Amino acid sequence: MGDRICIRSVELLSDGWTKLKKVVLDYRRRDGNWEPQTREVYERGEAATVLPYDPERGTVLLVRQFRLPVYLASGADSLLEACAGVLDGDEDAETCIRREAEEEMGCRLRDLKRLYSAYTIPGSVTERVTFFTACYTPADRISAGGGHPDEGEDIEVVEMTLDDAFTATRDGRIIDAKTILLIQECVLAKG
Repeated sequence: MGDRICIRSVELLSDGWTKLKKVVLDYRRRDGNWEPQTREVYERGEAATVLPYDPERGTVLLVRQFRLPVYLASGADSLLEACAGVLDGDEDAETCIRREAEEEMGCRLRDLKRLYSAYTIPGSVTERVTFFTACYTPADRISAGGGHPDEGEDIEVVEMTLDDAFTATRDGRIIDAKTILLIQECVLAKG
């Protein structure tokens, strides 16, 4: 695409929780005509997510937490979702999600299985998430979880059956895309 894109300018609009940049570019369309475009891009980097599953009991571990964008869009004061986190520094996705699972869910993961990596909102966000499933048992719970209060985390750990979680993706209790994908993966793997 290098011969189809000419970046004219990049302006940093915000450097807070994420970086927000305004990019002015020329884009050559498939018909050969050049089109000027202006886009805003959030730079989030790499992230990882996991859905722990206990096949013997048929349960999954999820987290419930406040998500400002969801609140602003819908008024919902919390979101039920799969554990996830942003990679720190040179950390790889597996190291990140093992750390996040212990911090958020108080669970030490076993049999971590990498599924795939995907861009979450490719039209405006650079974040690419690596998806995992893992096995767990009650013995793998090493703490109550809950995240780091000093980082603004107030996380509730929720254990539910895989069947109920799947139903929740249909009835609106689970509306997070990464979580829906992971639950579908577990349902497919279960057969």
